Amino acid sequence: DVQLQASGGGLVQAGGSHSLSCTFSGFTFDEYGIGWFRQAPGKVREGVACISSSDGSTFYWDSVKGRFTISKDNAKNTVYLQMNNLKPEDTAVYYCAAASRSIILSELAYDSNYSYWGQGTQVTVSS
Repeated sequence: DVQLQASGGGLVQAGGSHSLSCTFSGFTFDEYGIGWFRQAPGKVREGVACISSSDGSTFYWDSVKGRFTISKDNAKNTVYLQMNNLKPEDTAVYYCAAASRSIILSELAYDSNYSYWGQGTQVTVSS
């Protein structure tokens, strides 16, 4: 079974840094690209960052570009999201998801292309 689990959420002060982890099982990293998404109360889910399975290339949404970094550790079957210079508007439930390797990087921007989703982890940024 394919499973993903996001973890590491917590309460952070604005301007601070925090890291999330997405641990997965049931597949290897070269089979699926991984994306991070988030959803704030009353808002639609939005993309954060994604990393392709083919060559590890990454894509960031404008709202986090330059502040967040997505990376992977193949040996640990884990994808990380390093978040720096956090802002109150980053407060949301963060989810990780997996998309088949046939989905190219540009298509990883669309959450409809993801086959598997993990449970979210709450990140709250206080001002």
